[in-house]
Amino acid sequence: MKMKLYASAAAVALTAGAVQADGHLAFAPGEGDFSWDSYNEWAANAPDLSGQDVTIFGPWLAPEDDIFRSVIAYFIDATGANVTYTGSDGFEQQIVIDAEAGSPPNIAVFPQPGLAANMASQGLLAPLGPDMASWVGENYAAGQSWVDLGTYADATGADQFYGFFYNVNVKSLVWYVPENFEDAGYEIPETMEDLIALSEQIIADGGTPWCIGLGSGPATGWPATDWVEDIMLRTQSPADYDAWVSNELPFNDPKVVEAIETFGMFAKNDAMVAGGSAAVGSTDFRDSPAGLFTSPAQCYMHKQASFIPAFMPEDVVIGEDADFFYFPSFASKDLGNPVLGGGTLMAVTEASDATMAFMEFLQQPLAHEVMMAQTGFLTPHSGVNLDTYKDATLRGQGEILLNSTTFRFDGSDLMPGAIGAGTFWTGMVDYVGGASAQEVADAIQTSWDALK
Repeated sequence: MKMKLYASAAAVALTAGAVQADGHLAFAPGEGDFSWDSYNEWAANAPDLSGQDVTIFGPWLAPEDDIFRSVIAYFIDATGANVTYTGSDGFEQQIVIDAEAGSPPNIAVFPQPGLAANMASQGLLAPLGPDMASWVGENYAAGQSWVDLGTYADATGADQFYGFFYNVNVKSLVWYVPENFEDAGYEIPETMEDLIALSEQIIADGGTPWCIGLGSGPATGWPATDWVEDIMLRTQSPADYDAWVSNELPFNDPKVVEAIETFGMFAKNDAMVAGGSAAVGSTDFRDSPAGLFTSPAQCYMHKQASFIPAFMPEDVVIGEDADFFYFPSFASKDLGNPVLGGGTLMAVTEASDATMAFMEFLQQPLAHEVMMAQTGFLTPHSGVNLDTYKDATLRGQGEILLNSTTFRFDGSDLMPGAIGAGTFWTGMVDYVGGASAQEVADAIQTSWDALK
């Protein structure tokens, strides 16, 4: 029950001339800053697929479904194929039913890789092939990460590339009020060492660096798991992160305990957090950014994913009244620029010539830019024009993706539900409430052992 980082319907505004359900092109060829040259070259050599059908099934509902159809329209225009997209809020259940019944769509849009991996292991997905994997590795920022995230064992246990990621979200963000930073003379930190030093400077100046809230009703505790996951990526190797998510690296390993204690450096220090550490567990995450906007400010920084502006005061203008920066990495660790987040992936559930041609069409920058211009869509495609993003906020997050050297999915979402949406959540509440990192890690590992 993690907050899904999709743009809210209220925040989505269709660009003038955007396609609706009639399937017309969203933008006339040559219009705007789109990558028309590469698209036109592709379209000139596109196969004639007249009369062939491609069916796509996914979780996108209005208005994202029509915006995606505005991408499909360019493929139809170039090839003559018939392509239909159907969205459902019951996608994750229905795709399994349809595939097992032998009546799947050609392409399924998975909200996260776990279900895709399960279906691949049952022989219910068609591999995309090594050429597509090589293309992703070469053309996506942190390309090997995306290849790894789309590679699963098939029914024989052999690894195959199945998943093409299309639409990504970012969690590794710190929100702040530019005016407050400017008035105090603070600079955006470039490294984690700088961020820690800035936090200490704010305390020395009589301020409070952070607002942190873990409250979320039955899901209380999940914001702390994002902190720990981001810190794991900044203190340990990607291989260690993956091993932790699968429990090959035990939850109570010293590497994990270190990450929890690093989170505690912020959350369990009364001087570091608004209201003191006692307020962290009881403050609702939706209320926690409010301290950025009080006068005087109750805090200077708030770590949260891209959806959090929905819970800021209504008159706040992102990019002016509030902005964000990348949650930085440790210079001393030499682990590059890791990014934590999520995203949807396209996988083939019923292969055909037209289906594989559509997957190749998604390599085109235009297939991403048309979405970028109309909704909260982010892509690690290194060939897109960043100027086509709908607004400066999305462009800034897109730049963070393009500067990333490693991308990893939210770890708790990939853990068994009893852990990732259970004892990990409650353990973090226990931790900010006074338990030690070792005690919490031991308890979570015990709960994981009970599942085996």
